[in-house]
Amino acid sequence: MTAGLTWLIAVAINQTRTVDAARETARALARGDDQVAAVAAGERVAPDGVRISVTRSGREVHVRATGRMAGPGGLLAALPGAELDAEAVALAEEGATDRPAAGAGSGAGP
Repeated sequence: MTAGLTWLIAVAINQTRTVDAARETARALARGDDQVAAVAAGERVAPDGVRISVTRSGREVHVRATGRMAGPGGLLAALPGAELDAEAVALAEEGATDRPAAGAGSGAGP
């Protein structure tokens, strides 16, 4: 039972880190930071294996961070892993230059 509760706490922590990664990336892009640098900042906050994608619509910057966390294993191996998913939207600041990285598509990541 303790192992299961510990795993659930780990899922909650990693989901929070995924939300923070999406927000960090969206804020940086809204300030006008380079897309590669903004995504790298988000990836530093994100749990391992989370991918960050970026789309733009007018002045809105949409960021999605997604990943998967493995199940707890051991006696609880029957439990599935957990999906990690977060979205953030930010409005580009006035005067912020839109500087996507050369060759960058709709996202970046490993």
